[in-house]
Amino acid sequence: MVDLRRRFIFFAAAALIAAGGCSEAPEAPRFKLTDVTGASFGRELALTDHNGQRRTLADFRGKVVALFFGFTHCPDVCPTTMVEMATVMKELGADAERLQVLFVTVDPERDTAEVLKRYMPAFHPSFLGLTGSTEDVARTAKEFKIFFQKQNLPSGYTMDHSAGTYILDGEGRLRLFAQYGVGAPTLLHDIRLLLK
Repeated sequence: MVDLRRRFIFFAAAALIAAGGCSEAPEAPRFKLTDVTGASFGRELALTDHNGQRRTLADFRGKVVALFFGFTHCPDVCPTTMVEMATVMKELGADAERLQVLFVTVDPERDTAEVLKRYMPAFHPSFLGLTGSTEDVARTAKEFKIFFQKQNLPSGYTMDHSAGTYILDGEGRLRLFAQYGVGAPTLLHDIRLLLK
């Protein structure tokens, strides 16, 4: 009788251990972009949008934010990135309302609010261009570890700058970095994961 009780306890314990081993913790999202979750930078921003409204990251809580640094005279990288983000917006359908694309100029000398107001809607009506004083822009770029520098040309100047997009989740936390040229399908995949 004692032996039978021991066997029962042994098998019951084994069954509990096996059941515990089968219950898996939920998997972390399988991002295709560079996961920068927990980064100690990219936590604040204070600039003016192309409608003249002062903006901080807190204004976009509840939305996934795609943040890109560029300039309106950019011949390739900047418009290509905005076209990719416009494609993402189209593919998201109704969920596009939960994504905010922000374009921070690294050329505040030329990219006034008026210029950005004409430039941004060419890609999507919800995209916001952000600008500010030279100091404000430099501070924001430093916060997001963005390099930019004016390069003088015989006919004026251009801007060298880091090319990539940061993506923040609905809580305003920096989560992903997308290198230039990853393409709209990859951006869409990871943004959908953050929207879940």
